[in-house]
This record gives sequence, C-alpha cells and structure tokens, in this order.
Amino acid sequence: MLIIELIKSLLYGIVEGITEWLPVSSTGHLILLGELLPMQVSDSFSEMYDVVIQLGAILAVIVLFFHKLNPFAPTKTPAEKKGTWSLWARVCVAVIPSAVVGLLLDDWLDAHLYNYITVAVALILYGILFIVIEKLKPSNMAAIQTVDGISYKTAFFMGAFQMLALIPGTSRSGSTILGGMLLGLSRGAAAEFSFFMAIPTMLGASLLKVVKLILEGVTLTGTEWGVLAVGCVSAFLVSLCAIKFLMDFVKKHSFSAFGVYRIVLGAVVIGYFLIFGR
Repeated sequence: MLIIELIKSLLYGIVEGITEWLPVSSTGHLILLGELLPMQVSDSFSEMYDVVIQLGAILAVIVLFFHKLNPFAPTKTPAEKKGTWSLWARVCVAVIPSAVVGLLLDDWLDAHLYNYITVAVALILYGILFIVIEKLKPSNMAAIQTVDGISYKTAFFMGAFQMLALIPGTSRSGSTILGGMLLGLSRGAAAEFSFFMAIPTMLGASLLKVVKLILEGVTLTGTEWGVLAVGCVSAFLVSLCAIKFLMDFVKKHSFSAFGVYRIVLGAVVIGYFLIFGR
C-alpha cells in the first residue's frame, strides 16, 4: 500500500509542477485527479496536501530567480538592491486582496466550490477569456514590458485579479496573467510577476492549512509524511522545467493554445461525470 500511495503522490507532484505555472489551474487538475485516482489518506490530510504540495513548486521559483529576488546579493549595486526591495514591496501589495478574502472565505470555499462542476465551468470560461483577450489585446501593444515597470497601483489590481483564483479551476497564474495583460503588461512581464506573487501567496495558504490541521489535533502518519515529501520533491523538479518552458513560450506564442486546452478539458470533465457519475 505504501508503494502505491507514493506512486500516486509522485503523479500528483508531476501534475502540480506542470499546472501550477501554466495558466490551466493546478487546483482544478488536482481535484480532478483526486476524483479519478484518490489517495488512501484522511480527508483532513488530503485537503492540506493539495495546498502544501505547492511548497515544492514555490522553491523552484526561488531557485530560478534567486539573484533577481535577493536584495542582499553582493554583486548588486546599491541602486539594484533598492530596486529589489521595491519589487518585494510591490509583491506584498499585490497579495493583500487575496490574503484578506482567502482568510475570510477559506472554509466556505472548501465546502461549496471544490467540486468538478465548478472546475469545469471555470476551465471553459477562462479558456474563452484567454482567446478573446489575445485577439483584442496583443502583447506587442503592451505598455509595460518588464516587472520593473509595474507600479504599486498596477500590482494591487493584479492582486485583485488573483482573488478570482480562490475559485478552483480558475488558475492563479491564469488570473494574474490575464489581469496583467488587461492592465497593460506584456505576457512575459505578467507571467514573471505572477511567479513572484506566488511565493507569499502559497506560503500563506500552506501555513493556514497546516495551522488548521494542528488545531484540529491531527497528526500525520509515517505514510502521510512520505506521501507529502514525494509530492513536494516531484513538484519542485517538474516546476523547474515548467517555468523555463513558459518563459520561453511567451516570447514566441500567445496564450490562445492554453485557452483551447482549457475549453476542451472542461468539456471532457463535464462529459465524463455526466456519463459515469461521481
């Protein structure tokens, strides 16, 4: 049983590592994977696992952008260090909206929206939005080409778009990238700032789930610790590749392909559950 659960967790980690950074909804994919290939763990652990596994994905961002995000780098000039602190300040401003709403509605969202219907509708709706926005607002018309050009006001409004990601199937990266493009950012700048916003957002969400688990008096078994470790490590390794892929992809292509993928996947999900039931 342990080997089987570890293999399942490896698969979950691979899915998380790919879908966390591509605008296709990691939470939505994990919910669907949980429906099709559930792990034999407690409900409390399962809820915590789907969030904490994101820590592995976060680590990939920190590793890949460590120099850019490190204000103490000895090779940076005083002006560059000041710019890095400014970047972190804008990231902190950006996470305020989702942090406030997430704290207030976390339990309600878990109880009412974590299901395949919500996921399928969100996948299709945002798929359509990606295609429409790419048609109406091509990236070469963007006024802001790099994250250095993002103002505090723009950062806050990107954070407002990130609130939409509290709905499973929406996609945190998808919401912030779409929002960024509507606010005048290029695809590359929107994607990169979305990565940076993920660090405090996911750390906060993971901490919230762990604290709730502790307050409920839940302790992890040896199997659950192993499952969590495998998921986090695999999510980290796959995220390294997924982030590099996306940053290269946006230089040459639009996000319309992701929009088509989301629509097709949403339709498949609806068809599957209508035919086979839950």
